[in-house]
Amino acid sequence: MSVTLLALTDQDKNTLRAAAYGAVSLMAAADVAGQPHKAATHGCVALASATGQVGHVLAEKTRITGLHHASAAALADHVLPALAATMNLLREQDPAAAAAFRHTVMTAVEAAARAHRGEPGPVLAAMARKISDALGA
Repeated sequence: MSVTLLALTDQDKNTLRAAAYGAVSLMAAADVAGQPHKAATHGCVALASATGQVGHVLAEKTRITGLHHASAAALADHVLPALAATMNLLREQDPAAAAAFRHTVMTAVEAAARAHRGEPGPVLAAMARKISDALGA
């Protein structure tokens, strides 16, 4: 089995991490009336469980820039384009890595949405759809 090594700059890696962890932050923001800390925890555990090259980038212990925003709208203005940009970059280099990133982020989104042991409410479901759309899923 041959493995295509991703050629990611430090900025590319930051964008990937900001996109993934930002998606979890958006889910927590959408659950602000519930228990956003549970949504964030479950989503972050899913990201920390990622494997492969995407998992290695997500596991790096460098500071993620661009996730400190005053509102969900401002955060979404940063994160949703970062998700799309990461998908475009990964698709160009290795379609399998792009699929792995999409799967990883959607797993984290689902984990965040199900933090309450039930169907996600309409706000969480709408945010999950926005994230999925940004990923081109």
